[in-house]
Amino acid sequence: MAGLLLAAGGGRRLGGRPKALLEHRGRPLVEHAARALRDGGCRPVHIVLGAAAETVRTRADLSGYTTWDNPDWAQGMGSSLRVGLAGLAGSGADAVVVALVDQPGIGGAAVARVLAAYEGAGSLVAAAYGGRRGHPVLFGADRWADIAASAEGDRGARAYLRRHASALTLVECGDIADAYDIDTPEDLRRLS
Repeated sequence: MAGLLLAAGGGRRLGGRPKALLEHRGRPLVEHAARALRDGGCRPVHIVLGAAAETVRTRADLSGYTTWDNPDWAQGMGSSLRVGLAGLAGSGADAVVVALVDQPGIGGAAVARVLAAYEGAGSLVAAAYGGRRGHPVLFGADRWADIAASAEGDRGARAYLRRHASALTLVECGDIADAYDIDTPEDLRRLS
């Protein structure tokens, strides 16, 4: 089960501060999010970088992770998802758990719970918070091509998940994780 961390955004609403570099507990957010995937049982873990990619590589300890650059990162999360899924094609992974760099309240326990719901290459699983779909999301390998074909803008796989809602398994994680995003200057207060 591979992990895929989408960490390419430029932090437009944060004044152009790439989210991967925001500090949380003394280290860049990208480290926390990648560790959550690994702690939850994902091997290997891949990280898609974009804005300030070289600076992220310099400041963050990404040893043990594979990084890919998304040259089209400004087009939104969908382009990063496409880069990640293309990189995983032919890797032999049965599924991928996708996480976002700007959700430090989601740790390894939520990743492990989503992974535990895997049932095969056609699996489609998402964490839920109070019954509402969130991240991380697990995509069985049989779904990757269709997801990549529909991923666009900042919506990522949202349209695909809506179209396939009847096949989606929701796994409640509200008791072990907090699904807030770091999107605005006001959200920065959640970082410690």
